[in-house]
Amino acid sequence: MSVNRVDEARIVQAVHGRHERPADPAYQAGLAEALKQSYGHAGLIELYGRFAMGDGVLDTLMRKAIWQAIARSCGTGLQVAGGAGFKHPETFEIGNGVFIGAQAYIQGRFDGTCVIGDNVWIGPMAYFDARDLVIEDCVGWGPGAKVLGSAHTALPVDVPIIRTDLEIKPVRIGAWADIGTNATILPGVSIGKGAIVGAGAVVVSDVEPFSVVAGVPAKFIRWRTEADPVLDISRGGRS
Repeated sequence: MSVNRVDEARIVQAVHGRHERPADPAYQAGLAEALKQSYGHAGLIELYGRFAMGDGVLDTLMRKAIWQAIARSCGTGLQVAGGAGFKHPETFEIGNGVFIGAQAYIQGRFDGTCVIGDNVWIGPMAYFDARDLVIEDCVGWGPGAKVLGSAHTALPVDVPIIRTDLEIKPVRIGAWADIGTNATILPGVSIGKGAIVGAGAVVVSDVEPFSVVAGVPAKFIRWRTEADPVLDISRGGRS
């Protein structure tokens, strides 16, 4: 039996980034509106629990319809995998063709803002502190990658940190950016258009457009160019 060398690779076309999403069924918008009118906010959250985990046709349809019913706005072609969760989804503005992976969690705030642009791919087990978050179009978000949008002030020092005030800072992810598996974006950080953040990086400061950063803390590696080799520092397997 022959074994391929570990350094051998093959190039295949992306699926999510190129695939034209089929139109939502004609009845889906009506279903979402009927659920919104019938159940209200609290009822929709309770109803979601019944369909959150399954992978069948009904579970998949109901997850999409409930997200569309409860979000501030939601485009067409949404895909929500099993176990994906949310807090304060009424603050979410979701674009067209968005994929949300299994067990991803988006934590909004009652007075917050969470914008997810068109054709964003969010990998399994991603976490978003989405109190003040904007993700622009065509962003790839690796499995397990995280946004931290707030931190306790830790003041005064004579009380437990968990009891101190939260400082919320905006996080901005530019269009076309690619965030690697298990990377962490800290409060107040902006990622530039087309930037690549390496797997496991901890990003503590802004990232320039079309740059590559990696490490803990993340540091500039180089600029992206047309002559780049195939990059694997951020790969999480977009599908």
